[in-house]
Amino acid sequence: MRRTTFTRTPALFLLTIALLFIPVNFYAGPKPRPAQANISMNGFFAADKAQRGRTVQAAIVVDIPSGYHVNGNKPLGKYAIPTVLRIEAPGGVKISPVMYPRASVRSFSFSQEQLAVYEGRVVMRFNVTIPANFDQGVTELRARLRYQSCTDDICYQPETREITMPIGIVAANQSVKRINGQIFGGRRR
Repeated sequence: MRRTTFTRTPALFLLTIALLFIPVNFYAGPKPRPAQANISMNGFFAADKAQRGRTVQAAIVVDIPSGYHVNGNKPLGKYAIPTVLRIEAPGGVKISPVMYPRASVRSFSFSQEQLAVYEGRVVMRFNVTIPANFDQGVTELRARLRYQSCTDDICYQPETREITMPIGIVAANQSVKRINGQIFGGRRR
C-alpha cells in the first residue's frame, strides 16, 4: 500500500481559518440609504365641540425626526416637491385656506440651490365653519398631506399621509370648552 502525502493541507487549513475570521468586503458599491423618515401627523381642534353656525380653529401638527426635512409649501427649487395639505369636509362645511408656517432657507450637499424646508414640529392651521342648519352629532374631516422627505444627502419618493379628524357638532347655544392650548394659545375672552 502506497502512502500519499499532502504538503498543501496545512496551507489550505490556514487559508480557510483566515477567511473565516478576517472580514472581507467583496461589495464596494454605494452605502445603503438610511430609512425614510417616520413622520407623524395629528389633527387638533381648538374646542371640544363645534357649534352650528360658528367657526372653530383646527390644525395639523407634523413632527419630522431629527436629521430629516421636508420641502416647504412654496419651495425655492424648481424641482422641489412642495408640502401640501388638503382638507375634505362633508357638504356645507367650509374650510378656510391652510396657513402654512414660514420655511427655513438652507443649503444641502445634494443641491446647488438653497431650499425652503420644514424641520422639527410644523403646525398648519385652518378654520372650519359649520353651517347653521348642519345636523348635530359627529362629523369628520379628512386631511391629506403630500410631502417629500430628505436627509442632508438624499431625497426619497414623495408620500401622502391621511388622517381623519372627528368632531361633535352641537347647537349654537350649547357651551364648548377650549382645548389644545399648547397649539392654539391661551383662552379667548
